[in-house]
Amino acid sequence: MAVKIRLRQQGCNNRQHFRVVVADGRSPRDGKYLEMLGWYHPMQKENNVLIDAERLKAWIDLGAEPSSMVESLMGKVAPDVFQALQERRVAKRKKVAAARRKARKAV
Repeated sequence: MAVKIRLRQQGCNNRQHFRVVVADGRSPRDGKYLEMLGWYHPMQKENNVLIDAERLKAWIDLGAEPSSMVESLMGKVAPDVFQALQERRVAKRKKVAAARRKARKAV
């Protein structure tokens, strides 16, 4: 099961707000979710996002992938979690590149 951290749309037309949820990648946008991590109100000017950083870090450590919008919100609310995610991605790229170089030398 591919777990995603994404936005779930709430509210009515022209007054939408979103929940930051952890959901199965196959479930629909407004469908069932595993856990709610916070909310995002784009219509408000200030204090428009709240995300539980501890739970976010726990889900990312378990392998959940955040969507691009959640990543941008995460960069504002929980920069340490965002930086840890970026460092993990860089380390993975380096590991894959080293394996490729090793495979090329073997041939």
